[in-house]
Amino acid sequence: MSRNKAMLLIVTGASFMSFVGLLMRLLETTDGMLILFYRSITLAGMVAIVACLRRRQSPVAFLRSLDRTDAMMGAALAMAFTTYVFAMLLTSVASTLLLLTLSPFFAAVLGWVWIGERPHHMTWPAMAVALIGVALMLGDGFVYGRTTGNLVALVSSLTFAIMLVMARRSGRSDVLGGTFLGGAGCVVLGAVASLTYGSGLGISTPDLLLTLFMGAFTIGIGIALVTWGTGYVPAAEVSLLVLTESVLGPIWPWIFLGQAMTITEITGGATVLAAVAGLALATRDRHSDMSSSTTNQPG
Repeated sequence: MSRNKAMLLIVTGASFMSFVGLLMRLLETTDGMLILFYRSITLAGMVAIVACLRRRQSPVAFLRSLDRTDAMMGAALAMAFTTYVFAMLLTSVASTLLLLTLSPFFAAVLGWVWIGERPHHMTWPAMAVALIGVALMLGDGFVYGRTTGNLVALVSSLTFAIMLVMARRSGRSDVLGGTFLGGAGCVVLGAVASLTYGSGLGISTPDLLLTLFMGAFTIGIGIALVTWGTGYVPAAEVSLLVLTESVLGPIWPWIFLGQAMTITEITGGATVLAAVAGLALATRDRHSDMSSSTTNQPG
């Protein structure tokens, strides 16, 4: 695959994922586990289809190829997906997406501690700048009663970073197996939680269609396209390209639903984005296929 085609795949995938916030706001239900259950069905299915096409495997061969590493990555992703849904319900779309851009920083620290992968020297000043932006958004969340949601978004970012370090440690060219198991795990988690602690799996037809669409197209295809393209583009450039999701994500609720960002969200978010972009540019000469996949965000 040519570099230009790979870059187009990444931008297209990130653009698909940017619509998650809008779709979440269009749902009538606020039952996070119910949303998680239905959207994860089509998410897992779409990722499995793309994995089979990319790897040129049959569905049976794909399932047989899943191993303990995939299971571990899937468990971390299931937690990231779950907290992502609740972050979207408890705070603004903008804060959720912008806080998720911290994953590369978390991954850098965890990679250093866990697998001895020494971070680039620009990681630390970039992280310091990003933390200023995070502090602004957390303060804004406190004022508007969104502190819990912002903290949940940070947990989502951290658990996704854990999965990224697992992926780098494994040396695999893609994380589609782990992504599939993460989605499948969320199906089980959502079903058990809804049936045990919720009001069952009943959902309105509009919400059913929206959640199924969200899982298959905005998240499933989005993650699959980004993952597909990352093996052909340097990590630093992938870091910049996937920022498309965080830039476009808050715009759609503003255009279609009139949900504008606060001044503090804009300031804090711009600070975080500048830190991530600066780090990506500073590390643009470091080529690593696996670290290329470390910038995908949970959806």
